[in-house]
Amino acid sequence: MASIGIIDYGMGNLHSAAKALEHAAPGSRVFVSGDRKKLAQADRLVLPGVGGVRDCMSALLETGMNELVREQLGKKPLLGICVGMQLLFDSSEENGGTDCLSIVPGEVKRFPSDICEPLGLKIPHMGWNQVAQRSHPMWNGIADGERFYFVHSYYCSPVVPERAAGTTEHGVTATAAISDNQLFAVQFHPEKSAKAGLQLLANFANWNGEAT
Repeated sequence: MASIGIIDYGMGNLHSAAKALEHAAPGSRVFVSGDRKKLAQADRLVLPGVGGVRDCMSALLETGMNELVREQLGKKPLLGICVGMQLLFDSSEENGGTDCLSIVPGEVKRFPSDICEPLGLKIPHMGWNQVAQRSHPMWNGIADGERFYFVHSYYCSPVVPERAAGTTEHGVTATAAISDNQLFAVQFHPEKSAKAGLQLLANFANWNGEAT
């Protein structure tokens, strides 16, 4: 039985993500752990995250899970969720500027209030929104333009636009998903995104890490 390890570094919707994965991938063994050796043995890894980037990054460094992510990246499929996606970038504007993992070149920017507010769009971007897809196996069985559930005030801006596997509109075109080298990460919460979110998690349980 293939295993999916959810990285426990003290931040993130760990158990809701675990329950959703168990439901979406009944053929997989899903576990939550803060043990680096145990996580390294998993067939797939999930990097969750909620709250502020600075707090999440501090927790990653304190637990050594930043090293686990770097060691395992490219060896097995890895799914980043919400702040777990933002942590992969070079830096974030949050908290006056925070250095992140620098795995994906780019910056995490705050939604511009001078653009969003005149359009009647609130910050944080909260609720259901459509995602325009770039072809990728992780979207199998999910219609282009399907809605997912978002909660965020900051959005990822990759240096290489082709890294974006999905985008959403909220005043600006924001990256909703990224893909690279057995890595797939989403800004939305698949565990809160009903049928489409469960399909994405099921796809992850069967994904071989390739982009085609």
